[in-house]
Amino acid sequence: MRRVALPLLSALTLSACASSELADDRATMAAEAQARSEILADRFQKELLGALTTAMAAEGPQGAVGVCSSIAPALAAQLSEESGASVRRTALRTRNPAAQADATERRVMASWVAAPLDDNGRPKRWTAREGGEYRYMRAIPTMPMCLACHGENIAPEVTAAIRAHYPEDQATGFAPGQLRGAFSIRWDDAALSRAIRNGDAAR
Repeated sequence: MRRVALPLLSALTLSACASSELADDRATMAAEAQARSEILADRFQKELLGALTTAMAAEGPQGAVGVCSSIAPALAAQLSEESGASVRRTALRTRNPAAQADATERRVMASWVAAPLDDNGRPKRWTAREGGEYRYMRAIPTMPMCLACHGENIAPEVTAAIRAHYPEDQATGFAPGQLRGAFSIRWDDAALSRAIRNGDAAR
């Protein structure tokens, strides 16, 4: 029995070590995905907000509608290309049909509708490994400046601009602080490993 038990014990020990190493590796990868996603979401928000603020100052809210229709998708594409992740915004009530949420995004955002901010007043976050990917989402609350284009009382000229750019728009009637949508970022293993190896993702 001893001659059988010792090799079996060694095999079990090696298996346990391999499982532990895999768990540690997954934990490291998940932490990297979250940290890099935070940076990407910060950049997306900062650069889009800057472009919209400039457009509103120059052309008013109706001009910002046109800027948003071109800048937001271009910025998402740029960040995706630079990082290797899939970077986008989505919502339960979309303005751009291309931003329709998938089942996971709908479920996560539905859980935030009543309270999109955490106990510290920060937009809520969600992370998980799902379908072979590391996923990250961050709530986008409605800010006061958003109300000119997304609020309950929108000027007629702004409404006309929205209809011209987004004939299927659903994203009006929001009040300050309500959930407007979310940043949604996805990493597959290859893209995340490459970003870590190269020091990418805007670190």
